[in-house]
Amino acid sequence: MMTSRREFIRQAAVAAAGGYLSTLPFTAKSYSRIIGANDRVRVGVVGFSDRFLNSLFPAFTAHHEKLNFDIVGVSDIWKLRREEGQAFLKQKLGHQVKACVNNDELYRMKDLDAVIISTADFQHALHTIEAVQAGCDAYVEKPFAETMEDNWAALKAVKASSKIVQIGSQRRSGSNYHAAADFIKQGKFGDITMVELTWNVNQPGRWRRPGLLAKLNEADTDWKRFLMNRPFEPWDPRKYLEYRLFWPYSSGMPGQWMSHQIDTVHWFTGLKHPRSVVANGGVYMWKDGRRNWDTTTAVFDYGEGNAGKGFQVTFSSRMHNGTEKPAEIYYSNGGELNLNTNQISPNGGLEQKHAEAMGMKANLLPTINLADTFSEVVASANTGGDRLTTNHMLNWMECIRSRKEPNAPVEAGYYHSIANVMTTAAAHSGSKATFDEQKQEVMVGDKIFTY
Repeated sequence: MMTSRREFIRQAAVAAAGGYLSTLPFTAKSYSRIIGANDRVRVGVVGFSDRFLNSLFPAFTAHHEKLNFDIVGVSDIWKLRREEGQAFLKQKLGHQVKACVNNDELYRMKDLDAVIISTADFQHALHTIEAVQAGCDAYVEKPFAETMEDNWAALKAVKASSKIVQIGSQRRSGSNYHAAADFIKQGKFGDITMVELTWNVNQPGRWRRPGLLAKLNEADTDWKRFLMNRPFEPWDPRKYLEYRLFWPYSSGMPGQWMSHQIDTVHWFTGLKHPRSVVANGGVYMWKDGRRNWDTTTAVFDYGEGNAGKGFQVTFSSRMHNGTEKPAEIYYSNGGELNLNTNQISPNGGLEQKHAEAMGMKANLLPTINLADTFSEVVASANTGGDRLTTNHMLNWMECIRSRKEPNAPVEAGYYHSIANVMTTAAAHSGSKATFDEQKQEVMVGDKIFTY
């Protein structure tokens, strides 16, 4: 879609985003409010999702009493979810929680301090803008954004505010990941030469909601509000509930899974985005009307500028064979850093017999455990509050108190979203995608990529 029509759609999307945001009833009610050490932090829930129910809420309740946090409102545009959320939170917290038909009503609540955002993938960035402009700190699920228009608008809004925003890249709150970051940044690992990222499952029902579809009626929700700044199309309950299968509501594998893993590349190296991306794949197994692939391989070129040192990153994912054990392996000439075994080892390093033949010295890393406490990645959304997510939520809550930068600030989301959009652009166009620093746009050839 690299045509004048695409440029028209892009301009329309930008205008729609501006038009949507200009209608929001933002106030300055919370900007001047300074949370005292003994003040209760009042939190709202934006989207009573499975992710919130099964992971974010357990992570929140692991710390909320000690840190004096409480949930006072839940916003969901679907009547069923809104009522379920209100009943669930009342039962778990022991007090009434206000059910809000939309975020306008939520942000009219008195003294709302923060929100937890767990809505559809394409909504995260715009919901973040709503939150900070309403004077609220925010915990925002990934992917942060699925288009550069939304990504750039949300970054600007957060940076213009004084709000604490934690992106849901929970690896940044794992002790073994911090140990890996320190080891690489201190130069002990040597130059990274390759990174392999994989995420494989065998779940025909992943991202499907057949049971819920039977309960969803258009009259019980707000389809236009759901679409936000996406082009209007007629009511489609599958896109409402199974949005991860359909572009432009989700990129699928890049936004859901790759965004977690590519974030560690940016964190460990200090690089903000790839130099280029190519991608291939398709819907090979689950032919159920989805647009987003069930098999993906993306190849990234990383490094400073357009020349000099660099390294390759591969991301591969399939949804028809796998045990859902995401793998992240970093390679150097001296060995590997394996975030599944939690070890640095000389595996694959340059041995003496091969070095001598070229007049070189052996290069073999020592065997080292990254951290005494291993923070295992729990891939499913139905985690019950895994350690990484629990630590990540704790860090956000502590930073609301201290006003210090959280482990995964808005820049982490901005940069992983660049990689996501580049992957989507490469996949949709069949061509190499690059990033224009000056324009802050993803490019395919000399054309800006958009939906």
